[in-house]
Amino acid sequence: MKKIILFLLLTASSVALKAQAPLEKSLLWEISGQGLPKPSYLFGTIHLICPADFSLSDSLKIALSRTQQVALEVDMDDPGLMGAMTKTMFMADGKTLKGILPANDYARLHKFYKDSLGMDIITFDRAKPFVMMGPLFNTVLSCQPQSYEMELMGLASKQKSEVIGLETIEEQMAIFDSIPYVQQAKMLLAMIDSLPNAKTEFRELVDLYKKQDLPALYTLTMKSEFGMDGQDEVLLFKRNNAWIGRISKIIRQKPTFIAVGAAHLGGERGVIALLRQQGYQLRPIR
Repeated sequence: MKKIILFLLLTASSVALKAQAPLEKSLLWEISGQGLPKPSYLFGTIHLICPADFSLSDSLKIALSRTQQVALEVDMDDPGLMGAMTKTMFMADGKTLKGILPANDYARLHKFYKDSLGMDIITFDRAKPFVMMGPLFNTVLSCQPQSYEMELMGLASKQKSEVIGLETIEEQMAIFDSIPYVQQAKMLLAMIDSLPNAKTEFRELVDLYKKQDLPALYTLTMKSEFGMDGQDEVLLFKRNNAWIGRISKIIRQKPTFIAVGAAHLGGERGVIALLRQQGYQLRPIR
């Protein structure tokens, strides 16, 4: 009987979690309830996108105008941001890219960055390998990318709204100390070896983003062969859990426009589901 009761409880819990996961196709959500005097808003971004695919809807601009601060993953308006990034971008224990990779893999990486990107990877030798993803994404996009975060900061500045972060740059960069450096470097090589597939997948991602198909975006992110490579717990779910208490605190202080990567919003362990579990009402806005 105890086993049966436990099974029923676990099943009921699983059903409840699935009920909280968003099914609606929207990137913009109103947060209300739990005694909030005014609503706040949650928006899913795509960190880099070609200008031809970039768009800020009127409903987003209206929502932002109703808030008093903008919360990004990190405070990109912090004058000390670049200094903090410089201090935290290097591998621990004096490790180097040349030292952690077999000679043939290092040579392949060196050749690609020199021939295709015009860069000498000796510049990145002590950096955490994920740092090298930045220049590589430009090849995948085949354009000079645009940033939703930068545009939102511009709008925040115009309405004199403060920009804050849900986590510090030190916290964000520390994530990449928990993912083995060799694995990060292998992810770079995997993308280089399959650039046509990476470009096709990213095009699919952008198409889903423009359709605001949040459930499909989440599904694609979780199955991507170029994405988290089994590190979803570290890159997504732990961060989502850490953000919920911080979000709850800041939206009680003043109405806030929160913008994080769209992959953080969907699923049973996403920010929308977690906020709903806390008793907040989240309504999609198109």
